[in-house]
Amino acid sequence: MCMTRKQELLKIFECVDENQRTLIINLIDEFVFQEEKLKELQKLPFIRIHPKNATKQESTPAQKQYKEISQSYTNIAKVLLSVLSKIESAERDPVAEFVESLSYEIR
Repeated sequence: MCMTRKQELLKIFECVDENQRTLIINLIDEFVFQEEKLKELQKLPFIRIHPKNATKQESTPAQKQYKEISQSYTNIAKVLLSVLSKIESAERDPVAEFVESLSYEIR
């Protein structure tokens, strides 16, 4: 059975204190949503070149949205990583798992 991205992240954060769990679940929802949006935006052009003068270039709305969403995505990742860094687990390293999942998803 294939796990969804949200399920993967929830599994990584299953050792989080119950008091933080609601916040973490909301952050994970937003994190997954932003990942999907970033993937969609990556398919669009980020630069518009003037048809008669190639030296005139401007950012597209997709590039501007990508920049804004990626900043928010990075901030959420930092919060999630800080939560994981506070958890001590002898069984596994949740921080390493989370970082691994980040490098896998955004390419």
